Amino acid sequence: MSASSASNINSSIFILTGFPGLEQYYPWFSVPFSLIYAVVFLGNCLVLHVVHTEPSLHKPMFYFLAMLALTDLFMGLSTVYTVLGTMWGLSQEIGLDACISQTYFVHGLSFMESGVLLAMAFDRLIAICNPLRYVSILTNSRIIYFMMTILARSSLSILPVIIRLKFFPYCRPHILSHSFCLHQDLLRLACSDIHFNSFYALALVICTLLLDAVLILISYVFILHTVLAIASRKERLKALETCVSHLCAVLVFYIPIIGLTMVHRFGKHLSPLVHVFMGNIYILFPPMMNPIIYSVKTQQIQSRMKKWFSLKM
Repeated sequence: MSASSASNINSSIFILTGFPGLEQYYPWFSVPFSLIYAVVFLGNCLVLHVVHTEPSLHKPMFYFLAMLALTDLFMGLSTVYTVLGTMWGLSQEIGLDACISQTYFVHGLSFMESGVLLAMAFDRLIAICNPLRYVSILTNSRIIYFMMTILARSSLSILPVIIRLKFFPYCRPHILSHSFCLHQDLLRLACSDIHFNSFYALALVICTLLLDAVLILISYVFILHTVLAIASRKERLKALETCVSHLCAVLVFYIPIIGLTMVHRFGKHLSPLVHVFMGNIYILFPPMMNPIIYSVKTQQIQSRMKKWFSLKM
């Protein structure tokens, strides 16, 4: 082993990877990445502003939407400095503490987004299947309870594995697979017993992401059963239209996660570029698409934005 390699392994500095073998194109890649982050920040801030300033949107569905936009905004903030830093050629190095912190926020915010999508599914379930009790069931105090539960679950459940990352010896070359830090990436570099982290992380994914997905699916089974029982075709379509935005958000969130999981699990033979591409889709696609989906598909937000922009003009 060379002296430089030994020094790299013994240090607490990790090297971020953009697109291996395409470093000469980073200045070109930085343009679409910068635009994507601009959409993430401006789009989600705009959704938050509209929900906050429009009294007609002060309803449970839009409170959960505001929490979703806030989650997406923080996801963008937690990765922008490493992703764009790598693309712009500013720095490809990150310290262990900063890497662990980023890992905590990336995974914690993913669990939070899953929880918010489940809460939004419950909102649609009550609105369509039990509309007469909607206001009495989804009171402000109950919404706050749901939000605090989602926040506590996502922030506390991953602490055991995150804390253990600090105490692992990392004796393999400190080269990460992405331009941001992930739990499984750090485990790959650790030279210690990682069984607890591996099994706990798997159990956590099953008890949060998978369970949330199953509960969302069950919610839509009940919603579909109720909608199909409505006699009027027009009313059926009207009821289903209120779910389109949420369904799109669910697909935008879960498809990249499934894709990234499949690539990590079964794509060892694939090009590193595939892993990098799927990783970037995982962290950037949902925060970018959610404000677009809700701006286009939600009539109340669309009309409020049109009114707001017409006044600005």
